[in-house]
Amino acid sequence: MNVIERSWYRPKSLLTYLLLPLSSLFWLISTSRRWCFKSGYSKAFKAHVPVIIVGNIGIGGNGKTPFVLWLVPYLQQLGLKVAVISRGYGSNAPYYPYLVDQTSSVEEAGDEPFLLASRLNCPVVIGANRQASCDYIKQNCDVDVIVSDDGLQHYKMHRDLELCIVDAERRFGNGCLLPAGPLRELPSRLSEVDLVIENGGRATINYQLHSSGIFSVKTNKSCPNYHNSGVAVSAIGNPQRFELSLKEHGIELQKCIHFRDHHAYSSDDFHKYSDSTIFMTEKDAVKCQAFCKDNWYYLRVDAKPSEALQSRLKQLLLQKEIYHGV
Repeated sequence: MNVIERSWYRPKSLLTYLLLPLSSLFWLISTSRRWCFKSGYSKAFKAHVPVIIVGNIGIGGNGKTPFVLWLVPYLQQLGLKVAVISRGYGSNAPYYPYLVDQTSSVEEAGDEPFLLASRLNCPVVIGANRQASCDYIKQNCDVDVIVSDDGLQHYKMHRDLELCIVDAERRFGNGCLLPAGPLRELPSRLSEVDLVIENGGRATINYQLHSSGIFSVKTNKSCPNYHNSGVAVSAIGNPQRFELSLKEHGIELQKCIHFRDHHAYSSDDFHKYSDSTIFMTEKDAVKCQAFCKDNWYYLRVDAKPSEALQSRLKQLLLQKEIYHGV
């Protein structure tokens, strides 16, 4: 994190107040844009099947990806055929929209879409133009519902169900909009979404991230026997939660290295730690398989939703006529 990003999760400082005029401008532009779509002045597009948004009102580190990894199989268990769309931040695909498949590289797909495609049994399509992605799915995939990984603020896209993820630890930081704070929209926006879901915490509607074990970066296989000390390396929004999970596994962290979210790793990033055991997240691991060593591991985590979350989600799917019951 840079100086500004660190200030977001601390009490308001002089830097915060200096940035507030820019936050006011951000609010004016974003509010005007949203009003244009709500009033019909700007035209939104509607996909051929229902769209479920999994988003947030802040930036980075809220835990959307683990939730999408749970949500897609859940919808499939209900008998729905699912596709996922993503902006594909950090991707370098040969063209867009781009279907991420087994022949795709992480450089082409971006880290999160690559991870989604490797773990999910469904089409994953990336591209900044979400209408083009939906059209691609209509023409090439037989699906009943589209899950949008992020896109809560993409008002050009009609949505049938809005699910907003909130990090129970960091919440809304200092409560300010960008760039004085981490928010893309004010917390009042939560009253308008269909379901607010806490990542962690004690809310009734929540999911907890549980470790599924330590895996080899090189082989993607579970490693019950691994070195119990090493260097933690991460390029995610909230590295502290990851590092705490490693400690809960009994791993002694000799050093913690942080890169910016979605950092494109190279072997040079690990030159100083060439003799050390490396621990990273699964999202980081997919970017390091080409040059990793045998003693590099990643911590796999999976979302475990509360019964109340599953019950309420099923009710909403029925109400919105996305799922018609058995």
